[in-house]
Amino acid sequence: MRAPSPLVIALGALSLWDLRIELQLLAQHFTFTGLREAALAHPLAVVVLLLLPTLQRLLSSSGPSAL
Repeated sequence: MRAPSPLVIALGALSLWDLRIELQLLAQHFTFTGLREAALAHPLAVVVLLLLPTLQRLLSSSGPSAL
């Protein structure tokens, strides 16, 4: 297993940074409604986090010249 690509790390970090306030609120008082609203308020960050494993797999299989 190879180390994660810098692109994958950067995208994941930026997505978590975008969701930081909602994650803090959910950590204090979790509700499924709060989770849904966080996902609806930040759809790009949620999609990026969900697709990170696929992106990592694509980047690792195509070699260093992929991007």
